[in-house]
Amino acid sequence: MTRPRILLALTLAATLAAALSLMAGKTWVPFDAWWSTDPRWWIIFDLRVPRTLLALMIGAVLGLSGAVLQGYLRNPLADPGLVGVSSAAAFGAVTAIFFGIGGSVWMLAGSAMAAAALSVALLAFLVGRSASAVSFILAGTILSALAAALTTLLISIAPNPFATAEIVTWLMGALTDRGYDEIVFAAPFMALGALLLLTTGRTLDALALGEDVARSMGISIPRLQAIIALGLGLGVGASVAVTGVVGFVGLIVPHIVRPLVGQKPSALLVPSMLAGALLLTIADSLVRMTPGAGELKLGVAMALIGAPFFFWLLWRYRRHMA
Repeated sequence: MTRPRILLALTLAATLAAALSLMAGKTWVPFDAWWSTDPRWWIIFDLRVPRTLLALMIGAVLGLSGAVLQGYLRNPLADPGLVGVSSAAAFGAVTAIFFGIGGSVWMLAGSAMAAAALSVALLAFLVGRSASAVSFILAGTILSALAAALTTLLISIAPNPFATAEIVTWLMGALTDRGYDEIVFAAPFMALGALLLLTTGRTLDALALGEDVARSMGISIPRLQAIIALGLGLGVGASVAVTGVVGFVGLIVPHIVRPLVGQKPSALLVPSMLAGALLLTIADSLVRMTPGAGELKLGVAMALIGAPFFFWLLWRYRRHMA
């Protein structure tokens, strides 16, 4: 299948997933209620339209972030969640909540984005020139564990049990009760972060040949690191600020689209955006249809999907190295 057809197929699939997301939930709203006086229309307009748009945007940003990170680190196990970027963003947001400034969405998101950008810069410093999976996983594990420990510390010394419950629920990651305010706030940051990450395609192609070759082609590695850190900080930070932690999208999506578009890093970027939007929109639709009064948290659902996928990748990598 040619690349334009692949992009068209992914776009159509994401559009159908968005239509499913508008209909699915504890109350099923069919198409014929959309253009009538059916009162269920307000469920779509007030609840499901903003939720669907956020799922599309966040899935696209996380899918793109995973593709860029895997290209930059030349490691197929890279993911903003696994290497501590999402955990750092969550720590930044929890810090804002802890100190009582989390009521301002700007302060909350600003803290999350700054922490995410700092974690990417720190990861690049720890990994250095090494491209080995072991050093990469160790550096990511250290960052993730440190961010998780600091987050747990803040939860432990939270001023009251209500704040603790609020933080823990938020950390699970969900699109429940998100509205147009979150879209208006997060969309510009996500769009800017995505645009920055999309500019890295040609540089990532050169970097795939090795840093020395890339430098001989006039590529500035520090400039690339700065663009990726800023793009991930804006995109992942804004997504974590409005939903909490939703992991594994950036890990899974590039592996799904790579057999379709090839190994070239630049060829993965746009398909990963579309596939990320498709994956997260379907996942959010399914969690709404879980039995019972409540619904499964989106972050928990993605962890249940992503953890076995990660183990499968490690097993395949081990067989490849044997």
